[in-house]
Amino acid sequence: MAIRDWPIKRKLTVILLLISGLVLLLTSAAFVTYQVITFRQTMRNNLATRARILAANSTAALAFANEADATEILAALKYDPHMIAGALYLADGRVLATYPAAAAADLIPAAPQPDGNRFEEGRLVAFTPVAQGENARLGTLFIASDTQAVSDAIRLSAIIAIVVLAIAMLAAYALAAALQGRISAPILALAETATAASTRQDYSVRAPKFGEDELGMLTDAFNQMLGRIEEQKKELQQHAKILEQRVAERTGELEKRAAELQAANSELDAFAYSVSHDLRAPLRSIDGFSQVLLEDYATQLGDAGRDSLQRVRAASQRMATLIDDLLKLARVTRAEMRTEQVDLSGMAREVVAEIQRTAADHQVEFVIAHGLEAQGDSRLLRVVLDNLLRNGWKYTGKRPQPRVEFTAINENGGRVFVIKDNGAGFDMRYADKLFGVFQRLHSAAEFEGTGVGLATVRRIINRHGGRIWAQGAVDQGASFYFTL
Repeated sequence: MAIRDWPIKRKLTVILLLISGLVLLLTSAAFVTYQVITFRQTMRNNLATRARILAANSTAALAFANEADATEILAALKYDPHMIAGALYLADGRVLATYPAAAAADLIPAAPQPDGNRFEEGRLVAFTPVAQGENARLGTLFIASDTQAVSDAIRLSAIIAIVVLAIAMLAAYALAAALQGRISAPILALAETATAASTRQDYSVRAPKFGEDELGMLTDAFNQMLGRIEEQKKELQQHAKILEQRVAERTGELEKRAAELQAANSELDAFAYSVSHDLRAPLRSIDGFSQVLLEDYATQLGDAGRDSLQRVRAASQRMATLIDDLLKLARVTRAEMRTEQVDLSGMAREVVAEIQRTAADHQVEFVIAHGLEAQGDSRLLRVVLDNLLRNGWKYTGKRPQPRVEFTAINENGGRVFVIKDNGAGFDMRYADKLFGVFQRLHSAAEFEGTGVGLATVRRIINRHGGRIWAQGAVDQGASFYFTL
């Protein structure tokens, strides 16, 4: 487990122990260093005192160059177990006597060195002048001590420091374990309260307060935040109840209106059936009897009579067509949608083939792009293509090289289908009237039609969640754009 994932109790204990350990370690290091420096200085002072005593006792031996007395004087060094060598040099630098008597050459310098005491090569040495009163220098005393006492002192100080450090760390751990709760308890209480509020969504809980310090202030702020959340939750619940009540009321109203709409649709279906059945029969009678009159009594009617009957027949046929278009518009609005993948290119080619087969006297160049596909109701989309392509075929009737094109473009990340012709076009000032029922921008004398086809197209496009619009100019053709 990483340190950042430790419980806060362990973190606080470790922090307190680290701080205490660092302080104790620095203190122990300072203590040991002080002990070493002090002991070394004491050793130097003691060796210097011993050297001055031996030098004072050696004046006679050096004055008379008495080797036996000099050897006896140096032999007193054996009573100090740390003394390892000693020598008396005459004034000319020759060795008069040594300690031990048969000292190795590496223990005794061949000639006296400058006066003073110092540590060198793992031992403490002292060179002291031997003189009698104010007389000239008689010679030099050399003594050398090992540094075992320093090592012993360092070892003892280190042991004492380690023991003190261990005892102090145990005491620090005990105090940290006892006192860290004063800091961790409020934090743990906050954490437990936050967990309870988040898991159970219970914002009525409150964190206990342990004091007036910064953690106490944090606890007050946290409890105030829980209080505000609790109030907001109650307000939201009240609003939710009000919304549920309103939704229930609106749902009832919608159900009532749906029932009324269903009844209206049923009445509309009955009316459409009545129109289809009751109006068609009289119109067929008018058209049929007019045709009989034209065929059987044409010579008696004269030109004016025949022309009037022709007008009667044309009006009755136009009214029958208008009734058919209105019924188609009503069926488009109520027809059930069956969405599937539709090959618009293939469907458009079928519509074009039917147009060219039924109107061989007016040939138009149709250009159908390949690979045009969409999701939608194939029956309704066929009505769209049939109306728009026939529109292009109809309004190019007065052009020497009529052309209708069906393609698609990409616009704002979406697919837009386009049916474009080079026919009569229209004035953009009246573009908003194109898709209205019975709205026509050209007279029936110029181009036949009832003004229902484009209204039917718009309703189908709307049912597919798309939109349709047109652009054009008089005598410069028109372009119809739609999305699905």
